Amino acid sequence: MQNAVFTIGHSTHTVPHFIALLLRHDIKALCDVRSQPYSRLNPQFNREALKEALKQAGIAYVFLGDELGARTTDKNCYENGRVIYDRIAQTSLFAKGLDRIEDGLKKYRISLMCAEKEPLKCHRAILVARHVECRGISVSHIHANGTLETHEDAINRLIQSLSLPDMFLPQNQLIAEAYRLQEEKIAYTQPDRDESSEPEIWERTAG
Repeated sequence: MQNAVFTIGHSTHTVPHFIALLLRHDIKALCDVRSQPYSRLNPQFNREALKEALKQAGIAYVFLGDELGARTTDKNCYENGRVIYDRIAQTSLFAKGLDRIEDGLKKYRISLMCAEKEPLKCHRAILVARHVECRGISVSHIHANGTLETHEDAINRLIQSLSLPDMFLPQNQLIAEAYRLQEEKIAYTQPDRDESSEPEIWERTAG
């Protein structure tokens, strides 16, 4: 069984470059954690097209946006229209998604995928990776240039970038505060007007 998960953002990559990044790190299965697996500006990453391209490269595709996406349909996970990551993480559906990752690791080397190029601007790091690591599974982020960054290093980079007022807090409190502040920046907020009749396809998907 593998004990490591990777993450990647499709960004504006071409499909050949994106697949080359996965193959560089020997990824055998891609888990799509976008709530809606479509992109207006980068349609090459729409689910059907991406699944076929990955198949040709020998990489399995699994959609986990229902379980691990950040734009949940569970109304209990919202406060004043903004999604609350801790509430998502406490749902049985989210736990099911983490279970599926653990099961997948028995056979595959896995990468989670969302849209954002920078993992710290994406729920795949601020929500999903956080809880994957709580299960004793290490996480590394594949950057656009192919380099790897451990999740620990990414969170330390986040702490430095936030210039927290009390840098002398215990490390666990610094980390928790960094997660909280970044969630406030990136978490999905529902639009004021009712868009229930419109197709939910977006480019910047924090989930």
